Amino acid sequence: MRDGRKKLSDVITEQLESMILDGSLLAGQQLPPERELAIQFDVSRPSLREAIGNLQARGLVERKQGGGTFVSRNLNAAITDPLMALISRRPETQFDLLEFRHALEGMAAYYAALRGQPEDYKALQEALDNLPALKPGGSKRDMAEAVTAFYMIMARASHNMVLLHVMSTMKDMLVDNIERNFDMLALHESGEEAVYREVAQQRKVILAAIVARDPEAARQACNAHLALIEKTLLDINQRDSRVQRALRRLEI
Repeated sequence: MRDGRKKLSDVITEQLESMILDGSLLAGQQLPPERELAIQFDVSRPSLREAIGNLQARGLVERKQGGGTFVSRNLNAAITDPLMALISRRPETQFDLLEFRHALEGMAAYYAALRGQPEDYKALQEALDNLPALKPGGSKRDMAEAVTAFYMIMARASHNMVLLHVMSTMKDMLVDNIERNFDMLALHESGEEAVYREVAQQRKVILAAIVARDPEAARQACNAHLALIEKTLLDINQRDSRVQRALRRLEI
């Protein structure tokens, strides 16, 4: 435009992009009806349609004839390609991902404590309260998905869009990693219930540090949590000669 102002449709496009980036709109999620969005953004429906057209041209949304508009399911495709699936199944990458989670989740905890809002802390507490009790013979997959959801909320509470995006694209890998961790922890000599109680207590310490707005304590609590899991898994694996070759490179 001549006066340098952005077109209204471009402003709406940016707002919708921000909602996708910050997790308000997730991959595969249907957008609200046009009438609701037009009221929400206080714009005309033609301007809204143009904005949605912009998102569609960029591959961010998909329109289904008579079925509405959906955030593209392919947003996370880069991290779920066959090579990544192969990597996630390798025994030694269990520890590679744990090491990476130190940086990722430690940073999420740090910035959640630094920038989190009351509604973020409420959502974190609810996610922690709603974790299913993991008992011998229980569904480790359900527990892994619930724990991952807690970490996703923590990432959202960091108010760092890049961090949230990276963790969101890795969500399936995180669920698989956490589920495999639970499978291994069940073999610990102290008994799986004792180990589960300890890691559950550590998650409470992480949340307490976040709510106390102590970024460094939150990061340290998160790293201590992952370090315990890593050490426990190594202790278990060192008793299992079948995986020694896969762990040799870790013994440095």
